[in-house]
Amino acid sequence: MSELETTSEGREGDDNSGPPAESSGTDPAPIIAAPKYHPSYVFLAVVSAVSLAADLGTKVWAEKRLDGPDAYFHPVVLIKDHLDFVLAKNRGGAWGLLQDTPEYVRRPFFLLVSALAITFIVSLYRRLAPNQRALKWGLPLVLGGALGNLVDRIRYSHVIDFIHAHAKWGGRDHSWPTFNVADIAICVGVGLMAIDMFGGNKQKPKPTDAS
Repeated sequence: MSELETTSEGREGDDNSGPPAESSGTDPAPIIAAPKYHPSYVFLAVVSAVSLAADLGTKVWAEKRLDGPDAYFHPVVLIKDHLDFVLAKNRGGAWGLLQDTPEYVRRPFFLLVSALAITFIVSLYRRLAPNQRALKWGLPLVLGGALGNLVDRIRYSHVIDFIHAHAKWGGRDHSWPTFNVADIAICVGVGLMAIDMFGGNKQKPKPTDAS
């Protein structure tokens, strides 16, 4: 064998020997998307049902205990000169809104408003963020209260109110419009909604790394 052939075979052996070179860089880890948050509809139903039951139950008690020809003049006093129970039948809205409007206008109007409010509450609940805890409680309370007053309007064409808050100053008795448990649930729920919707419970953007 000639010296040229020997040198050529040696070079081929050097080219084929040894493992292939590995890349010095590392492959990026795969990005796994976080699971989408879905609010619990069981929670919505339970809290709404509790507030609805509390409202309807107290209204049944008020109709049995406070109804009568002279019941208005004999209220159940809780705090003298400040808080008592007296039965009232509100055919209008808050503060007697549309109280004197004809029945064929007033009834469809309030039924439509109630249906729109319930639809809005449910749609807003579907878009809850995980950190909106106050809104999570507020929406079911508003829903339960709205359903409570809606039941009254369907059954009686008016709402049963019986909680009477008032105070005396300047020689006169100043009264807050009579309300019920549904109204309390709605007011508390709206307050909780405002905490998250207009408060500081918003997700802050994550700081970016300086390049």
